[in-house]
Amino acid sequence: MGQSLAQIYLHLIFGTKWQKPLLDPGISLELFPDMISIMRSLECPVLAVNGTDDHVHILFKLSKKIALSTAVEKVKSNSSGWIKKKDRKYTQFYWQNGYGAFSIGQSGVKDLKRYIASQREHHKVKTFKEEFLEFLKAYKLEYDEKYLWDDEFA
Repeated sequence: MGQSLAQIYLHLIFGTKWQKPLLDPGISLELFPDMISIMRSLECPVLAVNGTDDHVHILFKLSKKIALSTAVEKVKSNSSGWIKKKDRKYTQFYWQNGYGAFSIGQSGVKDLKRYIASQREHHKVKTFKEEFLEFLKAYKLEYDEKYLWDDEFA
């Protein structure tokens, strides 16, 4: 085969350091387009992005030219730098160290887009930690909860 083809949909989730509620709707209106731009520059088109005060969900297609870890590092570091310049209250803004990335098939994209769009409503009844643990269990990922959160430094 002379052509390399890939269509890899990923659901990326990561939170603020110590789950601090820093992402109010006002800053998110500016932050999410910035994240879309960062991902576009990596040839990783975003299909949906949204979140709440303490975390973000991004549905995107992974470029065949870049490793997942590189894409995540770029979107986190560049968006963190951007947000720190927005206002003095964000000078100590950081994303948590880790992330969750989950594969999604084409048939699940529509439902996941709806899920991501309804984040603020969804989190009126469920915390970020509860939600993230559900994803880990649904994907049957082994983990040690003591390493999932940055709580020990709070």
